[in-house]
Amino acid sequence: MTLSSMGCHPLSVITAVTIQDTTGVDDVSPIDAEWVADQARCVLEDMPVAAFKIGVLGSVETIAAIAEVVSDYPEIPLVLDPVLASGRGDELASEEMVVALRELLVPQTTIMTPNSLEVRRLAIDETNEDDDPDLAECAKRIIASGCEYVLVTGTHENTPQVVNTLYGQDGVMRSDSWQRLPGSYHGSGCTLASAIAATIANGLAIGDAVKDAQEYTWQTLKAAFRPGMGQHIPDRLFWAREDDVSDDRGPRADPEDAGLSDKEIPAVERILRLDTLEDGVARLDEARENGRVKKR
Repeated sequence: MTLSSMGCHPLSVITAVTIQDTTGVDDVSPIDAEWVADQARCVLEDMPVAAFKIGVLGSVETIAAIAEVVSDYPEIPLVLDPVLASGRGDELASEEMVVALRELLVPQTTIMTPNSLEVRRLAIDETNEDDDPDLAECAKRIIASGCEYVLVTGTHENTPQVVNTLYGQDGVMRSDSWQRLPGSYHGSGCTLASAIAATIANGLAIGDAVKDAQEYTWQTLKAAFRPGMGQHIPDRLFWAREDDVSDDRGPRADPEDAGLSDKEIPAVERILRLDTLEDGVARLDEARENGRVKKR
């Protein structure tokens, strides 16, 4: 939904089937690794792909299969969301999978998007009981292993605001603070990683891609809804339901008044300016008024 919302056409490769709802994940069944590779190669041989986004992996064998596939496409940016556990804390990756992730996928990754718990688990030296690196050191270690950029998200840190920090070869590239919203969210990390993949696919450089993706994700969380008994769901189509996307940090300036080019206008605002969307909403409203569509 995130990729579609941001103007991309997602091509899904199923790595695992889960039993889950808004309260958590009850079980995970990995797809056969050969099937995973065959799904990916079938799509890649059919059409051009602008970015890879990787989430839940399922097994060591699947990690190895994906690593082999992406190694044949080194020119395609790879966004890795290391989903090691659910929001409730349900385990989604064994220690063997973490090792395989570090050794096979991290060196091929353009940008990784771990939260603070995940980045520590990926970077810690398990042979040293006294090893207790801070987040900056964790990011440094991951980059040293071959990953180009690491965006560490601060949702699990005890800070007044959520602080997300992007690290590169030379250290901190940008640090963004966001209002900490109440409640807990199902899929916030997946939304952010997908949004980064979308902004990269749309041609933005890493710094701008991360900035726009965070803005989009924050808006989805601000507009989140709670359809079940557990966590809130980010509203990835919030822009289709709001006339004004200004947030609590102040009104948004008009990009044209500021003299910005299309590439400099955040992805969310580019979507909002599409005449086709406005026309579509108007046609839908007219259809509802005429009784051709039932309003739910």
